[in-house]
Amino acid sequence: MGYNCKSILDELEINYISEGPERQVKSISSINEARESDLAMCYYEKEKGVSMISQSSAGIILCAKSMQGRVHPKDARQQQLFFLDNPRYAFVKIMNQMYNNKKNNTTGISARSVISKTAKIGSGCYIGDYTVISDDCIIGDNTIIGTRVSLQNCHCGNKSIIQSGVTIGEDGFAFERNADGELERFPHIRGVKIGDNVEVGANTNIARGSLCDTIIGNGTKIADMVHIGHNTQIGKHCQIAAGTAIGGSTKIGDMCWTGLNSTLKKVHVGNNVVVGCGAVVLRDVPDGDIVAGVPAKSIKDKVTTNKLFLMAGQTTKGSYSELGLKRKRKSLCTIPLRAHKHIIKESPD
Repeated sequence: MGYNCKSILDELEINYISEGPERQVKSISSINEARESDLAMCYYEKEKGVSMISQSSAGIILCAKSMQGRVHPKDARQQQLFFLDNPRYAFVKIMNQMYNNKKNNTTGISARSVISKTAKIGSGCYIGDYTVISDDCIIGDNTIIGTRVSLQNCHCGNKSIIQSGVTIGEDGFAFERNADGELERFPHIRGVKIGDNVEVGANTNIARGSLCDTIIGNGTKIADMVHIGHNTQIGKHCQIAAGTAIGGSTKIGDMCWTGLNSTLKKVHVGNNVVVGCGAVVLRDVPDGDIVAGVPAKSIKDKVTTNKLFLMAGQTTKGSYSELGLKRKRKSLCTIPLRAHKHIIKESPD
């Protein structure tokens, strides 16, 4: 089966300039390994972009718009080049469309899972082996939950993905000392609310709230081995990289990015903030700032690239319109309020 990238881009209403004969591809590959039947992408510009594109054997390459006139299709291979404002974004959209068509039916609930009778599971969900969903949890429609996941005190929205080994809704770390210096546990009486289109990576832990809910906003993506403490609020469309540790009662705005192994301790972080890898954030961070170091300090005035951290929505060309997002801040997440049928059936082979 072949895919016509021009048709897909037109359908997605992504602007482009095409050069070379119109052709189809069968699969997707990296630009270095691609063959004539593959689609590839190169977001590099200048000499590095010229080198990578000219040496690639890909049938179709998505290129940065600035490369138009600097690179040309290989006539002998009937190559086609597309020049776009954001080739990486277009590549992701095409790839999702191509591979979503190939996905098997992943609905169904494993007979080896354990689900409370008071839990509510939406339609079109998949729940893997040995996953435990406790009392009164609510799972929205078309949500995928991997193997050996533990959910307690949790409301999860629609079309979310929770990978294997995740723990959500256990008590957070909070104690008070008595007169003898002994530790008394602070009761946790609230839960975790996860919005729509959220992804939680393998072996991540999200603690339940003590006196207010822990909240993960719509569209936020959380990598593996992340810890999110009690009462934390994370906004919409954030990226939380692997190893991030977020202390209790931290508040993070929309469209933020935290680097690998960064730490945030009971701070308020604004919208469109970038936290560098390994940074330790001990003070509040305003909107649009870039912080790094231990303790973290602003380095925004030292950053000169005009390709600034697309992952945090910081661009010079209006990333909100490109990504279909709006600046207007609404509720952090949409929790399903209607009752869902509790569907139990064997997972597909």
